[in-house]
Amino acid sequence: MTVQERSYRYVGPAELKAAVRPDSGGCRIGSADEFASWVAGRPVAELADPFTFVVGLDGVLGLAPRRSEHVACAGGEAVLGAGEISFTCEAGRWGVGDVSNQSTGYCPDVGSWAAVAQALDRAGLSRPPGFTHEVVFRRCPGCQQHNIVREGDFFCVFCGSDLPETWNVDPSS
Repeated sequence: MTVQERSYRYVGPAELKAAVRPDSGGCRIGSADEFASWVAGRPVAELADPFTFVVGLDGVLGLAPRRSEHVACAGGEAVLGAGEISFTCEAGRWGVGDVSNQSTGYCPDVGSWAAVAQALDRAGLSRPPGFTHEVVFRRCPGCQQHNIVREGDFFCVFCGSDLPETWNVDPSS
């Protein structure tokens, strides 16, 4: 499996995954028509904030309000990508304003962009050429804590150990 094909299991707090109900998944957006219907049902104030998103293993975009947990948006399942996204509308055409891979529940690698881009294309949305904000996640080999790498400093904020250069958050992958 290549980095672009990698799937991500939920690695966040177990109690959040345990709270996921079978019907709690995000709104699935598999086409431009589905996005148009979804966005038409959103209050203007809600559209001003970013949304939680996931890309399911089937490549379909899932959207939920920002304060939703990614694992709930994904219905507890593994994903190809996850993060936060905001939308803009110019001249009646919807597109992506900002998009990141910021999901501390899945900790997707920046290489997940390929799956995100395909899902956005399928939904008929104009998009940037990559994440507008990339988050680099690593698991500390010493204390096993998940870290966000800031400014290229690959060290564990919990124990000070060096972090690997390559993605390693899910020990089973």
